[in-house]
Amino acid sequence: MLGESGLLALVLIALLSSLSFAHYGWCRFQAKRSGASLTFISRLNAVLATFSLAALASLFLSDQFQFAYVAAHSNSALPPFFKFAAVWGGHEGSMLFWVFTLCLWSGLISLHSLHQSRYFQNVLWVMSGFVAAFAWFTLLASNPFSYAELFVTEGRDLNPMLQDIGLIFHPPLLYLGYIGFSTVLAFALAALLDNQYDHRWVEYCRTWVISAWMLLTLGILIGSWWAYNELGWGGWWFWDPVENASLLPWLTGSALLHSLVASARHQQLKLWSLSLALVTFCLSILGTFIVRSGVLTSVHAFAVDPTKGVALLAILAVTLLCSFILLFKHADRIKSARFNAIASRGYAVFLATGLFCVATFTVFLGTFYPMIYELLGLGAISVGAPYFNALMLPLTIGALLLMGIVPYLKWRKGTLLSLRNLVLVWLVSFTVGIGCYLAQVKDWQAVVALVWGLAAWVISSHLYLLWRHRRLSFMVLAHIGIAMLCVGAAMNGYHSYELNRKMAPETSIDIDNFRVEYQETLWYVGPNYTAEQASIRFSFEQGQAFVVKPERRHYQVRVMNMSEPAIYSTWHGDYYVTLGAKVDSQSYAVKIQYRAYILWIWCGALLIILGAFLPLLKQVSVLTTRTSHGAIQES
Repeated sequence: MLGESGLLALVLIALLSSLSFAHYGWCRFQAKRSGASLTFISRLNAVLATFSLAALASLFLSDQFQFAYVAAHSNSALPPFFKFAAVWGGHEGSMLFWVFTLCLWSGLISLHSLHQSRYFQNVLWVMSGFVAAFAWFTLLASNPFSYAELFVTEGRDLNPMLQDIGLIFHPPLLYLGYIGFSTVLAFALAALLDNQYDHRWVEYCRTWVISAWMLLTLGILIGSWWAYNELGWGGWWFWDPVENASLLPWLTGSALLHSLVASARHQQLKLWSLSLALVTFCLSILGTFIVRSGVLTSVHAFAVDPTKGVALLAILAVTLLCSFILLFKHADRIKSARFNAIASRGYAVFLATGLFCVATFTVFLGTFYPMIYELLGLGAISVGAPYFNALMLPLTIGALLLMGIVPYLKWRKGTLLSLRNLVLVWLVSFTVGIGCYLAQVKDWQAVVALVWGLAAWVISSHLYLLWRHRRLSFMVLAHIGIAMLCVGAAMNGYHSYELNRKMAPETSIDIDNFRVEYQETLWYVGPNYTAEQASIRFSFEQGQAFVVKPERRHYQVRVMNMSEPAIYSTWHGDYYVTLGAKVDSQSYAVKIQYRAYILWIWCGALLIILGAFLPLLKQVSVLTTRTSHGAIQES
């Protein structure tokens, strides 16, 4: 009965959302007042979606293999936390989670103090349209509560590549970020419907933009960390189509964050802000289309179905068409204030949004050009990391230059320092940055030295801003985090190395200033796999030593072999060892890697996320204060 109850809840969500969307739309365009409030429907849908998702999780935890989705992605030997993660480990469960997240965001909007106003009812109306579309798609094309055609007593197990702690958090956070941008689109469309182009819609949606962007950033970070720790390649970003699909809305979301600041403060970039709000959620749907349609080859595309991809493409097309028709209809009435001078923070924000948009187009072109080329019958081509790295490098350098100058610019016109002092500060910080780099390496690279110098310039300028205002801000932490991330990426790209060797117990190899010794091989039995574990010792000339234990796991149900890398982390880099296939009775193929400055990438990304968390914390504090003040007045 639990599966049927979860399905019934999903059916109710689809019906309630469709009927409320149609009824409110009819009343709105007939200039009548709707008798029903969308607030109650939004809250009820949130409860129903939570119940439906919980029902599916219960089916996994209780090994209900009569349901096709459970049988395809679980097994009685699978650890409980992976059974829970398997809820969104496949297509059907992930689409139910998509519906749940849409209902959750819509329910949160309905808690706003102005939820009964016409503007917020319009926002909830748009959200109900999204909920209806994806609920029907899940019911008709991706039903996770369907019964299996054949009776089975055991499940097929979760893909071993997905049996990692990262899977528990990575997909949900990505979806929370993706779908969080639906609220931003809803606020933008509601503003267009009611001709409210002033700063109010920006103030209403800014918290939602930051929330969605922060969750998407965290999801991308955990996904990158998962790939680095689990897949055994030793890389943190591969420019894979699915990785690019998550990067596209992140780039336009970042541009939106910047343009909203100018729109809120000085009524600038209004049309930019509205356009970016529309594009960002559409790119989020496009990302899901890439994963689920199979049109692009990807290591992430674990569950694909072209027919489901067509349905997602139809939802994307309708969203794009309706949104941009509405935007073009009102575009001539959206007036933005002009920039007072090129040397102003407002103009710098405009340049920043431009850089993000160029980066978005660059990634979009590299991701989809091979598909378009093949569809035109011109043959098959591939676009890999060299293309992306070559084009993103100048954009990154431009962004670092811009971030370094922004703290010294005023919003209206002019700089906080004279040109002479500004150049002096730049020279000192740039020189210190390059000096720090040259002190660490023997074979220096000009590109890496440039990144170090510009990153030092960004950090010093934002420390100056911190000293001037005596408070941390989103911009300060995020920009310092980006500078750290750029340094980490540059060092990782140019100063990492790897060796592939055939090794057996009691053999060793010498690399630079350290020795790697293969000590022994152990065997053990895991919860749903057996494993061969190598004990490998690193010893350095300075006396430091440590042992890592990479594994070669054998998953019996899926009949798959997986390498589980072992990593020893330091502030300057990771020693990364992967145990490959067995070469003979005693020897294994062993890959030894040094991944320079990888910790700087993780720490930089965490600083960015922490920066985004600060304004949210401030907003919660303001709301708490208002609530307390209201309670005191009532008493």
